[in-house]
Amino acid sequence: MTLLPLLLISAAAGAPGIIVFDTDCGFFGDDGSALAMVLRSPAKVSVAGITVVSGNVWAAEGAGYLGEILGLLGHSELHPHIGAQMPLLHTPSMAELEGKLDFEGAFSSPAKIATSATPNALDLLTTAIERHPGQVTILALGPMTNVAILLRLHPDLERRIQRIVFMGGNLHVPGNASAAAEFNFWFDPESAQAALRSRIPEKVMFPLDICNRAVVTKARFDEIVAAHTPITERYGKDYGLRYPGFLTHPDATAFLWDELAAAWLLDTGFVTKSETAWLDIDTRFGKTYGATIPLDRKLAPDATPVRVMLDLDFARVWALEKRLLTAH
Repeated sequence: MTLLPLLLISAAAGAPGIIVFDTDCGFFGDDGSALAMVLRSPAKVSVAGITVVSGNVWAAEGAGYLGEILGLLGHSELHPHIGAQMPLLHTPSMAELEGKLDFEGAFSSPAKIATSATPNALDLLTTAIERHPGQVTILALGPMTNVAILLRLHPDLERRIQRIVFMGGNLHVPGNASAAAEFNFWFDPESAQAALRSRIPEKVMFPLDICNRAVVTKARFDEIVAAHTPITERYGKDYGLRYPGFLTHPDATAFLWDELAAAWLLDTGFVTKSETAWLDIDTRFGKTYGATIPLDRKLAPDATPVRVMLDLDFARVWALEKRLLTAH
């Protein structure tokens, strides 16, 4: 099915909300889990398209993984649209100068760049917003590079996006790429800054503050893989043999990250604490590069505030994730 029929269906009275799923998906992980959750919730959301950005892995590699996951989900009619393949300014060479990092994502491997003609992420985003002004949610689960380029190329569309819901940043807790910064914001700080300083009417942020409270243990992992479906087998290979390696390290822990942002589109009630703030990103190269900081509103007087999610009912959101991941 092409973009147009999906959008026409979603525009009908009483139809689900329209989302563009923007991701830096690896082999499966939290991005793959989030994708399964939204695609298996057609009464809640209609996925108008999938756009890919470099982050966890290079965008070209991510598009390949997404094609495999979409096949397992029975949605081979959807095709990943590759967007930005490099951050706006940040480079692997710069990362080498930043000292010890906990996670470098795609920067830790040689760049894999798509050279053949592929569906374009910016075309998809632009078309969706133009056809349905005020109705499209961007679900941003990786670095914000695609979003920032969209805002720069089409500033007239900024206020015509309904909302952006994203996983990224850290307010009151340490980072997980550097001591100061969460990975998605660290990978492309300038893009995150453009998104946070934008006039997008509604911004909903799932930072490490809330993600750190959503701990996944081996027992939780076992609940998923016990379903023995193609999706749970993929989940089991990733979380069992890759990060965090539950099959060889049963005492390890993982976290819900991107799944929380996706889950909010399906059930807002699992969030139990939030705050609203004007936020910015530290783009000074150094130890705090990519850190989330308060916005000096003189720099972006028209910026809209961010609703920051801080705490959750974990049992409630885990039940939602488990039901959707283990569905047959």
